Amino acid sequence: QVRLLESGGGLVQAGGSLRLSCTLSGSRFRLNRMGWYRQVPGKEREMVAIINTGNNENYADSVKGRFTISRDNRENTVYLQMNNLKHEDPGVYYCYRQSIPERHEYWGQGTQVTVSS
Repeated sequence: QVRLLESGGGLVQAGGSLRLSCTLSGSRFRLNRMGWYRQVPGKEREMVAIINTGNNENYADSVKGRFTISRDNRENTVYLQMNNLKHEDPGVYYCYRQSIPERHEYWGQGTQVTVSS
């Protein structure tokens, strides 16, 4: 059974940093594209960052230069380092995986990120 266990959300002041972690079980981690998505009330879930099996990274324009996604294939974990957090960054952050080549998708339960003034 596939599971994604997220951690690291919380409350931070604007300009501060947070690191999100997501550990995958039930699937061979190195054969999964991993990512983070964000959702705020009333809006669709949007991609924040993706890292594929070859460690190529893709970011939403709004977070480029501030967020960094990385993966540790030994720990089966993907990270999202979020620096210089802004008021437009809050939301529920969901860990995402897509198996390769089957393209089976799975989402974590989400972790809340809140940015205060």
